[in-house]
Amino acid sequence: MSRDPYNIIVKPHITERTVALSYGDPLIKDEKEITRKYTFIVKGDANKVEIKKAFEWIHNQGKKPEEGISVVRVHTISVKGKKKRVGQKTSGYRPDRKKAIITLKKGQMLEDYGV
Repeated sequence: MSRDPYNIIVKPHITERTVALSYGDPLIKDEKEITRKYTFIVKGDANKVEIKKAFEWIHNQGKKPEEGISVVRVHTISVKGKKKRVGQKTSGYRPDRKKAIITLKKGQMLEDYGV
């Protein structure tokens, strides 16, 4: 990995919808069958392979391979900045950002997601 993993994954993106995704499907009662998805703000030029490697590297430090987190799928979304008014006549833009929805293996979950 050529770049620092902490620079690729910027911060978790926590909203009501992303918290609901992190709990998994409420109809599944068995904890080992739940597939959880977590959403993060990532660097704008990062690709899916870099995001997956960085995420696994950050969450698997000091753990045995069978105890670590494994990523199944990564979806990315580029969000353009909205136009916003700054004062009465001047306008500006919110910054562009990129989100990554990371799907973990069945039965795995993050303890430190921020919720």
